[in-house]
Amino acid sequence: MRLPICILALALSAWAADIDTAQPVDAAIDGPDQAGPGPAAPADATPPAAPPKYNGWAFSGLADGYVTANWNHPSPINNQLQNFNMNYGQAELSLIKFTLDKSDKVLGIHLDTGFGETMRQIHAFDPAAQEHQALRYFEQMYVILKPPKMHGTEIDFGQFVTSAGAEVIESSSNWNYTRSLLFALAIPYYHMGVRMNVPVTKVWTLGVQEVNAWNTMWGNNDFKNAGITSVLTMPKYTWSVNYYVGPNHAGTTAGVRNLLDSTILLTPSTKFNFYINGDYGRDNHAFGGGYDDWYGLAGAGIWHLNGHFSIAGRAEFYNDKTGFNTGVKQVLKEGTLTGEYKYNDHLITRIEYRHDATDQPYFNRGAGRPLSKDMNTFTLGIVALLGPLK
Repeated sequence: MRLPICILALALSAWAADIDTAQPVDAAIDGPDQAGPGPAAPADATPPAAPPKYNGWAFSGLADGYVTANWNHPSPINNQLQNFNMNYGQAELSLIKFTLDKSDKVLGIHLDTGFGETMRQIHAFDPAAQEHQALRYFEQMYVILKPPKMHGTEIDFGQFVTSAGAEVIESSSNWNYTRSLLFALAIPYYHMGVRMNVPVTKVWTLGVQEVNAWNTMWGNNDFKNAGITSVLTMPKYTWSVNYYVGPNHAGTTAGVRNLLDSTILLTPSTKFNFYINGDYGRDNHAFGGGYDDWYGLAGAGIWHLNGHFSIAGRAEFYNDKTGFNTGVKQVLKEGTLTGEYKYNDHLITRIEYRHDATDQPYFNRGAGRPLSKDMNTFTLGIVALLGPLK
């Protein structure tokens, strides 16, 4: 069984680049990529950028591949509820991504483009991506405006990842390899529109957004969703709150969806971090009255044993009260244990055990066998990070 050749090629390139730019691995523990899974700000999950030398342009990339064993042996080969590592039993490509950044004091641009299971899944229900298939290869594309004399205010216009949630699309920027139930079921992947973030104080940032329907560039309806974000960044913790409201039913502006998301990230030391993430969503029916709602709570922690090894754990529950997101009225639970070996800043290997359970028969066990109330998976993931090129 072979991992995708492109991952190995990028890994070798990253290893070769690291020979000439080596630094003590222990120093990476204090770096921004180890601060936690993204609640501190609606920042993009890309490798941290160093001052670029290509006339203000910065380039980076990653390759992510995995192989999963599933004890249920479902048919078709589908790891239910696990985003971006959906197949089992063979090596798979999750994501190949390339990032371009250009920024000066006033104007900038950010572009994430790639392919793999990840890109296919996040655009699976976007009318624009169905009509124009080239759009399926873009995770983010937006222009940046930083008006002078506005004390750090930033305005972005285009397609950007959601501010909600404690995890992000790229596995290398999360503590666990697989994504949580809350990430997979409770929140959107991305938005199309405009957002503005305003530093109110040195520790508090407020944001407003006007965006299209969830995971839609255009073509869903003509009415916008509104978003409000708040991020409080303190020395030992970060608290973020996100609220989105607006219609999300195709072809009509009737039926409003509400999402309230909050994450508290605790950073007591460089060795140990912990977060708690909660979500509540309610989708009003477009016709006939009534609504669907869902909610969940997740907690995760990571312990850096040294500059190479870390252990992360996550536990959560998710109540799909009306079966809106899973098709079954059920209460789901999930527990994950992940071991990571970080060879250097460019090559990461993770081994992960995950247990999913529910109060209803739900998990596929193959043709002719009854549905199960639980699922156990074991995953090996390898991520190669290249750049930013200097």
